[in-house]
Amino acid sequence: MMDGDSAPSFSGLVSDKIQRRHRERAAMVYVRQSTVQQVERHQESTRLQYALVDRAFGFGWERAAIIVIDDDLGRSGASMEGRPGFQRLVAEVGLGHVRLVLGAEMSRLARSCRDWHQLLEICALFDTLIADSDGVYDAANYNDRLLLGLKGTMSEAELHILKARMLEGKRAKARRGELGMRLPMGYVRRLSGEVALDPDEQAQGTIRLVFDLFERFRTVGKVMRYLVDHDIRMPVRISSGPRKGELAWHRVNRVSLHNLFSNPTYAGAYVYGKRPTDPRRRKPGRPGTGRRSARVEDAEVFLPDRVPGYIGWEQYQRNQLQLRANRAAETGVARAGQALLSGLLVCGRCGLHMVAQYNNNGAYPRYACNRMTVDYAEPVCQTLKAAPLDALMMRLVLEALAPAALEASLLAAADLEREREAIEGHWRQRIERAGYEAERMRRQFDAVEPENRLVARTLERQWEQALAEQARLEAEHERVRRNQPAALSPAEVATVRELARDLPGIWSTATQEERQTIVRLLLERVLVEVVDSSEQVRVACHWHGGSRTSHQLIRPVARLDQLSTYTALVARVAELHRAGQSYPVIAETLNREGWRPAKRRDTFNGSMVHHLLHKAGVTAPRYRRRRPNLVRKPDEWTIAELARHIPMPAPTLYTWVQQGRLRSRVIPVGDRHFTLVHADDATITAVRTVRTTPVPWRRRPSPQTTSSTATIES
Repeated sequence: MMDGDSAPSFSGLVSDKIQRRHRERAAMVYVRQSTVQQVERHQESTRLQYALVDRAFGFGWERAAIIVIDDDLGRSGASMEGRPGFQRLVAEVGLGHVRLVLGAEMSRLARSCRDWHQLLEICALFDTLIADSDGVYDAANYNDRLLLGLKGTMSEAELHILKARMLEGKRAKARRGELGMRLPMGYVRRLSGEVALDPDEQAQGTIRLVFDLFERFRTVGKVMRYLVDHDIRMPVRISSGPRKGELAWHRVNRVSLHNLFSNPTYAGAYVYGKRPTDPRRRKPGRPGTGRRSARVEDAEVFLPDRVPGYIGWEQYQRNQLQLRANRAAETGVARAGQALLSGLLVCGRCGLHMVAQYNNNGAYPRYACNRMTVDYAEPVCQTLKAAPLDALMMRLVLEALAPAALEASLLAAADLEREREAIEGHWRQRIERAGYEAERMRRQFDAVEPENRLVARTLERQWEQALAEQARLEAEHERVRRNQPAALSPAEVATVRELARDLPGIWSTATQEERQTIVRLLLERVLVEVVDSSEQVRVACHWHGGSRTSHQLIRPVARLDQLSTYTALVARVAELHRAGQSYPVIAETLNREGWRPAKRRDTFNGSMVHHLLHKAGVTAPRYRRRRPNLVRKPDEWTIAELARHIPMPAPTLYTWVQQGRLRSRVIPVGDRHFTLVHADDATITAVRTVRTTPVPWRRRPSPQTTSSTATIES
């Protein structure tokens, strides 16, 4: 007998596995369809699953105790992820709220053995029954557990078989080049399924213009800026919605341009499987992740010349090489900025590419190896000013382009021209032989009797093969000729010799981008290593053609103790000091012997010698140069005195005096010269006002400024 209200008749008897204790808790009906299309088109299956409510009622559960879970309609059962309904079912069973789980079949509950056996373990632990269209099962019973496990395995295998069957059909269609994939901009698909160029002439012209611009500029950024500056938009066919198939014009962006240059369809190739999926890289809940890019030639399906193309395959390959070369870690094209070796410089310590850094509005570029700092917060490997290294590279490039080197290059070009003529003669002979073979096959075909079709068909086939071979050789010859550099004409040779006489002048008038381009034509890369953070720099130049040269460079450093000769310098200064020489005399001796300070100055003076001895710990009396008595006019100050009185930095005040913003005069005293600045009370007040006002590029001075202030601002 069943508890509760009378239930409708149901085929078969109520299972004896259902006890009264089971009916004390709820029964759950799980409803699922794999895709939205199945929910829309296979509604009968959905109705059958909802009808499981009547079956639970027939088992003796009251309708109020029957819970329907249909949150997973349109979701695959291959995994628990993304199925909130199944997760809720497992949670309710684990909390002991459910004693019966009903599904149309085991594949509705789960198609993964991992999820299925997890559900079985929980059901066995909490005394929950499982029912489908075939019967009622107790997961704690060994025989039922064995049968349920077999059904779960069959459900997972069925999913694998279905997926393998559909995937193999998809691959077979792709191998024939008939699998329809989303077409890039500039293409349309006809009703017959054939891929054709966009019938709109403006759309075709825009795509061709983009490829021509890349051939000209060689960078995606410059192409994008050109299109934006000229208000050129990209043609896109709308793929869905009421306007499907219509042509829309979208503004250009870097991603779309990069995808356009990387897409082999524009070169006429049909490619499938270019981005295979690596399960180890797939992120949970994101089925589209985990893909890796492969070479086009290594794709699962690669069919060249299958669709009409905008460019040739050789141009496509050149574009890919250029895109790879334009990466930050590669040489690429000339960069913006004053650094001459951007993209060419390699760290001689760690082997990573060095970058150009700019400060003071780009006036003082530096080269730094900071890749490990950016990625791992490690200290900067090495850094140096760009000016001395660029000067060395400029000298080496001009030497390489010297007239003697140009003459040698012209002689080498003449040798290459003779070699090219020999190869050209070889090609002419091959083409002539192929033409003779084709003509011979034609004569043999003309000589055979028309009635003798057995021989005529064979000769006709041989004639066609000879013609095809002749056409192939001519096309190959034309391709080789296009790839060979053009020979210099006598007028061009004379122009090169004339320009070689004034290479420094040409270099001085060239733009920085043109200079970088010249350097890239000669140098493959430059390795730089700063020796022990000193002024010594090792430079290794790798020239195109395999030649390598090594050079030494002296860079400016901040302190004397960074010099590689610091120890010897201190020893020499201490020796001269023990000999009783004064600081100015020691400075003159150092300059005469060729010693040089760290930076800013080319020679030593007495103050620098005293500072060196004091820092090195050599006992020396405090060095004070005696200030002479200066004959001053009223309101005259020395720069140091006026800087302390205002107050302001003495170097800034000295710069103002040099720029003529303050009145001053220079008076000679012996072998020295002293600068006296005229500054009355009004001038001092004006200087203090200027020091407290915003910088000139933020706020221009008021026209009501006093005369003294106007003198300072001018």
